[in-house]
Amino acid sequence: MEFQEVVSRRRSIRRFKKEPIAKPLVEELLSCAIKAPSAGNVQPWFFMVITDPSFKEKLAAAALNQSWMAQAPVIIVVLADLDRAAAAYGERGVHLYALQDTAAAIQNLLLAAVDAGLGGCWVGAFSERQVAAILELPPSKRPVALVPLGYPAVEPRGAAGRRPLREVVSYDY
Repeated sequence: MEFQEVVSRRRSIRRFKKEPIAKPLVEELLSCAIKAPSAGNVQPWFFMVITDPSFKEKLAAAALNQSWMAQAPVIIVVLADLDRAAAAYGERGVHLYALQDTAAAIQNLLLAAVDAGLGGCWVGAFSERQVAAILELPPSKRPVALVPLGYPAVEPRGAAGRRPLREVVSYDY
């Protein structure tokens, strides 16, 4: 696909076919994710690939009972490595750059998924404490997003509504 088409087709997908995603394809998506920019090239991201049904159900419960998530063949848990961020930038790295950097990686992941014929959803509504407990994370790994991925069960109709540029842009010249 052309880049503009990939960006335009990216939608939040919450219904998936049961078809599994091959590991090489998951790795291809993650390879795109890690090509995201990061402050000082610190790359404070870490990804956990979850395919086990019981873990997916626990994560869905931790995500405010969004049960649809457990139906995705894969959930990518995107973590910020706070120690890496702190080592380079101190508190600003922990509280800002680590989040910006992982967000850029998540967007790359979602766009790569669309290009591969997959769909996904950026889930930020979850209990960080519960996700950390489920995955037995050390304090240095902060869960930033849960990204269920799979082959879309339905194609979204129509374009996603977006505010016009005149409402969100100003020019200083």
